[in-house]
Amino acid sequence: MTRPAPQPRAGLESRLRDKLIVALDTPDLDLALGHVDRLGDGILWYKVGLQLFCASGRQAVQALADRGKQIFLDLKLHDIPATVERAILALEGLPVSLLTVHASGGPKMLSAAAAAARSLATPPRILGVTMLTSLYGTEIPALWNERTGLEEKVLGLARLAAQSGIPGVVASPLELAALRRELPRPFLIVTPGVRGPGEATHDQKRTLSLPEAIAGGADYVVVGRPILEASDPKAVFLGYETALNQFLSTERNDR
Repeated sequence: MTRPAPQPRAGLESRLRDKLIVALDTPDLDLALGHVDRLGDGILWYKVGLQLFCASGRQAVQALADRGKQIFLDLKLHDIPATVERAILALEGLPVSLLTVHASGGPKMLSAAAAAARSLATPPRILGVTMLTSLYGTEIPALWNERTGLEEKVLGLARLAAQSGIPGVVASPLELAALRRELPRPFLIVTPGVRGPGEATHDQKRTLSLPEAIAGGADYVVVGRPILEASDPKAVFLGYETALNQFLSTERNDR
């Protein structure tokens, strides 16, 4: 059975613990669980992506749930409506809290995904992936309508997701302000690839710092390599807490 997400407690630690998702982007389940055990209770949320799910499937999700973790299953499903519906129904019994589909799959696919999720005994919240954060936007005109910019494309996909019964999206932090103006909470926004001060962006092209993303309206932020590849992952987490605290304090003082 899926464990309910704990209610946020007072203080910075609970705020970040309830918002930070660590991406387990590895095909090695033992290695992934080693990271989880090393990080301990400080991290509540973990992302299981294509690598880990293709390698270990349901076992990976269940192992995280057995450790009391919340799971973001990032499969980015994109197929004809019936196939996506059946894929989601096949997740029955898995303790998944968040699940991704591609918003560009269209209204029928999105509606089918939303309906399939609602029919599960413990329904995950479906997120529509808008534009991948590995894209600058200069690649888009060759693939999409040249008359609209990247932000308008993200907004269009988010609108379509909301109209199709999807309760949230995945988008870069650069689109947060525009999304929040049009789609206030409880509509969810998950921002991947955020970074701490001075950290390498790797293949993330449209990104901001973790404090900026949270202050900008992200419900969850996803971080992978900067934590998992660190010699002291807990110290990285504490550094994020400090940076977030300082950022929010500065914002309050500037008002």
